[in-house]
Amino acid sequence: MSEKKAYPLRISAPVLEALQRWAEDELRSANAQIEYVLRDALRRAGRLPRSERARADADADADADADAGTDGDVEQH
Repeated sequence: MSEKKAYPLRISAPVLEALQRWAEDELRSANAQIEYVLRDALRRAGRLPRSERARADADADADADADAGTDGDVEQH
């Protein structure tokens, strides 16, 4: 995993409140939610550094499984 760097962020109160609610729904901290959203946007835009792509893909797969109510092992009938 790459080194974490601190970065001050100015954000409007309504956006922060919405982000905090979303983070709580996902059982993440607001900071972790911001990082997740940024990483996902970078991955989708093809701008994520190669070393981070696998992690972002794994995070996206895990979230898709959670949304579907599975653990990634879906039986085919």
